[in-house]
Amino acid sequence: MDLIIRNATLPDGSTGVDIGIEGGRIAAVGTRLQASAPEEIDAGGDLVTPPFVDAHFHMDSTLSYGQPRVNLSGTLLEGIALWGELKPTLVQEAIVERALRYCDWAVARGLLAIRSHVDVCDPRLLAVEALLDVKKRVAPYLDLQLVAFPQDGLLRSPGAFDNLRRAIAMGVDVVGGIPHFERTMADGAESVRLLCEFAAGQGLRVDMHCDESDDPLSRHVETLAYHAQRLGMQGRVTGSHLTSMHSMDNYYVSKLLPLMREAGVAAIANPLINITLQGRHDSYPKRRGMTRVPELMAAGIDVAFGHDCVLDPWYGLGSGDMLEVAHMGLHVAQMTSQEGMHACFMAVTETPARILGLEGYGLRPGCHADLVILDAGGTIEAIRLRAARRYVLRRGRVVSRTSVPHASLSLPGRPDGADFRMRR
Repeated sequence: MDLIIRNATLPDGSTGVDIGIEGGRIAAVGTRLQASAPEEIDAGGDLVTPPFVDAHFHMDSTLSYGQPRVNLSGTLLEGIALWGELKPTLVQEAIVERALRYCDWAVARGLLAIRSHVDVCDPRLLAVEALLDVKKRVAPYLDLQLVAFPQDGLLRSPGAFDNLRRAIAMGVDVVGGIPHFERTMADGAESVRLLCEFAAGQGLRVDMHCDESDDPLSRHVETLAYHAQRLGMQGRVTGSHLTSMHSMDNYYVSKLLPLMREAGVAAIANPLINITLQGRHDSYPKRRGMTRVPELMAAGIDVAFGHDCVLDPWYGLGSGDMLEVAHMGLHVAQMTSQEGMHACFMAVTETPARILGLEGYGLRPGCHADLVILDAGGTIEAIRLRAARRYVLRRGRVVSRTSVPHASLSLPGRPDGADFRMRR
C-alpha cells in the first residue's frame, strides 16, 4: 500500500475502519487491516468521507462582487442586470484568475467536484474559453463540469442557441437552459423542447435553471419531466432551483412529484441563494423560497444542494464551504431529525456525485482515493460545526492540510491554560 488511513469513522456510522490506498485508488476498507505503507494517517476516530460536490455553481462570475457596482436591492433581476453590464468588459485572463483562486478555496474545504454553469449569450464566448482553460488546469486536483447556460434566454437572446451549440462543440459538458426567463410561458416550454432534443441527439446531460420564481404558475419542470421521459433521458436530466414549487398548491405538487420520479429528473436546491433572492415581493408572512426538499426526497427523487454564488452580482457572501450550504439547507427545510440531518450531508456528497455522473466516487475498493478527513465524529457533527478539514486527498495524495482549532482559556476560578479541541 502507498498510504493507510487508520481508525476512521465513515458516513454510514461505521467506526474503527482502516482505508488502504494504492495507485491513487482505494485498495481495501476494513477493520485492523493487516497491511503496511510508507505513510499512515491516524484519523483518531474522525469522519472520513468522499469529497464534497457542488452540483450548481457560477464560476464565470465568482469573486466579481462590486463590479461594476454593488447589487443595492439584492434582487435576482438586479443581479442579472449587473451581469449584463459587466459582460462587455470581461477579460478572459481575469475570469481565469478569479476561477483559479476560487478552486484553491474549494480544495482547502474538501470540495473536489463542481458543476459550473457558464453564460453563452456573449457571442465572444470569452467565459467559455476561460473556464475550459481552467478545467484543464485544475484537472489534477478538481473535477470541473461545465454547463452551457443561455443566461439571457435561449429564444429571448439573439444567437443564443448558435452560441450554445458552439460551446458544446468546444468541449462544454452539459446543456443548460432558463425557460422561466423567456418572454412567454410558451417560449419557455419551446426552449425546453429544443434543448432536450439537442442534448438527446448529442448524448449529453441536461441541467436547467427551472422555475426560479415565486410564481406558482411557473411550471416548466413539468415540461422538463415530459421531455426527459419522451426522449428516454432518465437519470440524465436535472432541474435546478425549482423555487416556484415552494409556492405551488399541494394538489398540483402531488401530481408533479411522481412525474419527476418516473422521468428520472433530479433536483438541485441552492439554500443560501434561494432564501436570499426569493420572497422579495412579500411583506409578511414571507416565503422562504427554497424548493420542497424533504418531499422531493421522500418521493424517491435525487436532491442535491448547490452553493450557486460566491461574491458575485447576486450574493455578497460565501466561501466555497459545502457544509455551510448543508447547514443552511437543513434549517430552511426543517430537516432536524437524525435521518434528515444525515440526508443533508449526503446532499453535498454522494447525491450530487450521482447527479453529475462522477466515475470512481465513493469509499469502496476500486474508487478513486479522493477523501476528506474532518474534525468531527460523524456527518451531523460535521454540519453542526462546519468542521475543519484536517486532510484533503486527491488520488491518494494529500493536497491540503488544516490545523485543528484549539482554544486556550484563562478563566477566573478555573485552572489557567486549559486547552481543548473546539469540537470537544
